[in-house]
Amino acid sequence: MNVSQAEFQNMKEEIVKDLIARLMDERNLTMQQAFDAVYTSRLFEKLSDPKTGLYFQSSGYVYSFLESESEKAKEKSRNCNIK
Repeated sequence: MNVSQAEFQNMKEEIVKDLIARLMDERNLTMQQAFDAVYTSRLFEKLSDPKTGLYFQSSGYVYSFLESESEKAKEKSRNCNIK
């Protein structure tokens, strides 16, 4: 389905808003920490590409990718500290 650039931006911004609110609520992050977590994530890069279609998905579905990315980063960090 084709959407205009403005529609794409609006849909992406709604998802980002939901992701930030959820990070603040579930992980007790400050607003700045939540913004940083979202905007510096690989997920945000994918969400910003209309070809991925992520902007059509629910924010809960997209949040699961952000959680997965965060868990992988934590695991990688733990493995680096072990060596």
